[in-house]
Amino acid sequence: MSLTLVDTTETNTDWDRGGLPAWTYHSEELTEIEKDVLFRRHWQLACHQSDIPGPGDYRCFDMVGERAIIMRGEDGQIRAFHNLCRHRGSRVLADQQGQCKGAMVCPFHGWTFNLDGTLRAPVRPRSLPALDPVKHGLKPIEFEIWMGFVFVRFLPGDQPSLARLMSRHEAETAPYQLADMVPAYPKFWRSEMQVNWKSVRDVDNEGYHVPKAHPALQDLYGKNYVDEPLVEGTNRSYAAFNDGPGRLWSVRNYKKILPEMANLPDNSRRAWLYLGIFPNTVIGLYPESMIFYQEFPISAGRTIQRGGSYRYKDEDRQQRLARYLSERIDRDTQEEDVQLIEWSCEAMTSSAFDDIILSDLEMGVRNFHDRLRELIPVTNCSQVPAPNTVAQTNTMMGQ
Repeated sequence: MSLTLVDTTETNTDWDRGGLPAWTYHSEELTEIEKDVLFRRHWQLACHQSDIPGPGDYRCFDMVGERAIIMRGEDGQIRAFHNLCRHRGSRVLADQQGQCKGAMVCPFHGWTFNLDGTLRAPVRPRSLPALDPVKHGLKPIEFEIWMGFVFVRFLPGDQPSLARLMSRHEAETAPYQLADMVPAYPKFWRSEMQVNWKSVRDVDNEGYHVPKAHPALQDLYGKNYVDEPLVEGTNRSYAAFNDGPGRLWSVRNYKKILPEMANLPDNSRRAWLYLGIFPNTVIGLYPESMIFYQEFPISAGRTIQRGGSYRYKDEDRQQRLARYLSERIDRDTQEEDVQLIEWSCEAMTSSAFDDIILSDLEMGVRNFHDRLRELIPVTNCSQVPAPNTVAQTNTMMGQ
């Protein structure tokens, strides 16, 4: 998502059209660096405040070896903790979501923690030294709430506060009333792909492939799709609907059924808006609903993709039918992307692969790769470093 999709008669040749070297897509050593530098140190969307509406309600969020609890306390406040018992490191909460009646009880030895994370009581306290309720409570995680969405950051990094990061998008997103939305479904969807996580981003970071690969999106908004570059950690894509009723059943009926949303300005009532948050999160704002999706590496060749959707609290039948159709379009698009992602990723291990050749309409891929090169200098190496030296080489290049 990073360039205006407009055909031009002249080609801009004044930029490097290559991409990351192939070795960066199948290096386990590099993946471990990415987990630390990119995922633990950048804001990650964990849930929406409406996912945990009452005291004791919680959502768990697992990513690259980290385990988080997003909990609403008895005082109504939202907090984030590491899902890590201070006794032996067990998960305190085993389910991905649920409600705790007054306390969190570790399933290993029964240590009990209050909903604010403080230690209430260990089992058989006389067998232990004196323990401080705060010092030995659940470790807090840095978090911020933006438009109702709870973001966490496991380790400090160079990324600014979430409020500053998203400030340039606030005026445009405010009419959607995101903070007041509620879950469209009780659970998030989650799937595993046998690819490198960057291959998912490479496909998603450009709309050049939409006319050929995504018939429904092309029918819905392909003539008007606009990508904007990555700016200070976020990017924006805007897609006003094509004129006419649409050829495909789902598109034709979506445009027909979608009501006029009085809360939105005219340019948002018949358009889809996407906000990308580096390195791995996308928020999609539709007139009748919103979605998010993100991916995390398990290993160099395995990736988890996770997402959810939200609706207006007072959704009527017309809005519900429109949401069903937009979800159908999204589902087809996702299935189409999976094949493209797999093909792109497997090419990185081929003896015939030299490099990619980017179109002017794929500047978003280049933006993404450039940011990776800045944060992880070793990705500038055209050849893979010697075994067990990737981290060392990265450190030396960053000095």
